[in-house]
Amino acid sequence: MQGALSGIRVVDLSNFVFGPVASQMLGDMGAEVIKIEPPAGDPTRLIGKRKSACMGSFFLNLNRNKMSVVLDLKQSLAMEALHRLLSTADVLVHNMRLSALKKLGLDYDRLASRYPRLIYASAQGFGAGGRYFDRPAYDDIIQGLSGVVGINEKMSGQSMYMPMLFADKLCGTFLYSAITTALFHRERTGKGQAVAVPMLEATVAFNLLEHMADAVFMPAQGEQAPSLGYHRVFNTYHRPLKTKDGPICLIANTDAQWHRLFTLLGVPALKDDARFKTIGSRMNHIEELYAIVESRLEAKSRADWLAGFESADIPASPAHTLDDMRCDPHLEETDFFKVVASPSEGELVMPDIPTKFSASPGSVRSAPPLLGEHTRQILEQLGYADTDIAQLVA
Repeated sequence: MQGALSGIRVVDLSNFVFGPVASQMLGDMGAEVIKIEPPAGDPTRLIGKRKSACMGSFFLNLNRNKMSVVLDLKQSLAMEALHRLLSTADVLVHNMRLSALKKLGLDYDRLASRYPRLIYASAQGFGAGGRYFDRPAYDDIIQGLSGVVGINEKMSGQSMYMPMLFADKLCGTFLYSAITTALFHRERTGKGQAVAVPMLEATVAFNLLEHMADAVFMPAQGEQAPSLGYHRVFNTYHRPLKTKDGPICLIANTDAQWHRLFTLLGVPALKDDARFKTIGSRMNHIEELYAIVESRLEAKSRADWLAGFESADIPASPAHTLDDMRCDPHLEETDFFKVVASPSEGELVMPDIPTKFSASPGSVRSAPPLLGEHTRQILEQLGYADTDIAQLVA
């Protein structure tokens, strides 16, 4: 079965993380993704363990199901080749600043009339119209401006980044969604369009799904606006809870779940305690509640509690380390980690595509490409003669 995006050609000018996350997702769903790289390649090719030159582990995790074409866009011949490629493309993905795009003649206004069906997808740092637009943006900067750092500080008392490329990965999924939505619009209208995902705005919007909290209400005249922040996640006990021999992740939400939990913990009378009777009252006394829960958990082992919670249908799990997660029995049973053969790197272990389709599933069809691996192949497709290809490569 072919992926849902089979037949869609994507020209990907992006590098680092944000854009490549989106283009890899497009490739996983069947699109032909042609990654345009400068002669030095995407900088992530040099990060992490390498078996071959320019094939760092960081790059390998972000660039499967793609082809690599090297074009030095400062050269007129290379720019001509790019335009010939764009004439065959459905989607252009880039993470360049507007000033750089205009210098290259690749801003949307100039491309729209030439390629009216093209989806022009911008992985931006900041939205147009604001003072930050066209500033450089990286994950750390966005975590700082979007409140992610502040959320961590409110929880732990320390100003910290999330220990992951949180904004880059999040915004990459937003960009994938925007591109596929624009392709659906084109199916209806025949017209392409520009789509943009600004990192700051996308990350703020994502954070505020719960952290807008009571500030969703417009304050009355003279009334102070409520503070932002979802109270439950800032309590002292919003963490894996201690058992006799290790931490456990435990969450009850419904009244029925709490009633079963109280019984299992040996405090069934708490279900009639006014502080804990409803979801609203429990939220108002969240620290008292979890102090009681943890004090009871410390009497038994984690394995004993997990068995009891599973029998009582109460959501709980061990608190995995990254290495524990890699060996989780559920992930092993669902064959989540795939082995992909690379002609240059040998066998690679990669996470599976998490989204499932019954009629048009995604697939891992090719390992990440060597730098410029497909330059000649794509230029031949575009009608270049051997002498022209030699000149471009030179």
